[in-house]
Amino acid sequence: MIIRRLADVPATAVDMDGVRDITKQLVVGSADGAPTFSFRVFTVAPGGHSPHHQHEVEHLNYIISGQGALVDGQGRLNPLAPGDFAFVAPGDVHQFCNTGAEPFVFICAVPKSYE
Repeated sequence: MIIRRLADVPATAVDMDGVRDITKQLVVGSADGAPTFSFRVFTVAPGGHSPHHQHEVEHLNYIISGQGALVDGQGRLNPLAPGDFAFVAPGDVHQFCNTGAEPFVFICAVPKSYE
């Protein structure tokens, strides 16, 4: 069993094309012996965003704080707020962006091979 406080997990800057002002915390992953999924927490600064992209694995997301949007393949902004869940299926074009003035923080669970 693992119990971990988010504040104790180091944050690293996400360094990839199309990313602006995002940090990632790997809360539980393969190094912890997680057999199937990894739990990551992303913090998107005001004005920040992920790339508009797609991949072969699903994302299971839960919004912790802030205001954001999940942009779909047609460029539509789907608002996200604390307490919302979002499922991104394999192959779905998507982008997370902060639409507010505070950090946008969310959990993103993915297959451990994609952590």
